Amino acid sequence: MEKVKPVIETSWKRELSEEFDSGYFFKLKEFLVFEKQKFIIYPPASDIFAAFNYTPFDNVKVVILGQDPYHGAGQANGLCFSVNDNIKKPPSLQNIFKELQNDLGYAIPESGNLEKWARQGVLLLNATLTVRSGQAGSHQNRGWEQFTDSVIQRLSDNRENLVFILWGNYARAKRKLINTDKHFIIESPHPSPFSAHSGFFGSKSFSRTNEYLYRHGIQPINWQL
Repeated sequence: MEKVKPVIETSWKRELSEEFDSGYFFKLKEFLVFEKQKFIIYPPASDIFAAFNYTPFDNVKVVILGQDPYHGAGQANGLCFSVNDNIKKPPSLQNIFKELQNDLGYAIPESGNLEKWARQGVLLLNATLTVRSGQAGSHQNRGWEQFTDSVIQRLSDNRENLVFILWGNYARAKRKLINTDKHFIIESPHPSPFSAHSGFFGSKSFSRTNEYLYRHGIQPINWQL
């Protein structure tokens, strides 16, 4: 039986040790092992914890919340909304780049790989970290949401002056996990083509994030890719 043994960065392993040792996470691992026997799973096992590996706990400045990894071949790379180099940009990511251009004047990037943001302290966190090929939402309600809610809660409790960017109703529901006395929340509709024109465009998430970081003596994010 092929095992699923993704590796997570040391500081996150320490912060989340109780989650990894919990009963629900054991069941989640069992589920993933059986899924992997029957189906193609995205992202590859080595990228499941990519968001954490690029952005150690103490380096987090900004959290952007997504829902599911992309379920098309070669798309998901473990960072929410991001795709690998040389992969066509999905519509939501295209709209994120349009808003980036409108907000800060940057040219729309050729690549949809957001690794550069992650390396600067932007935790690009999906609520569910895996998905079955071609089946959106197929790994929801299996334990990942409990795990990633704990991630948000621990950041809220143990860090200060973070920016949480909540695009869409699913992400906005996570507001209850965040201490608004310590952190800054930016909310807007989702960048999906179905909702981007309802308030995502013009939300200025990128400039507002940097204004907050600057006011609190934190190095702003260079959003240009």
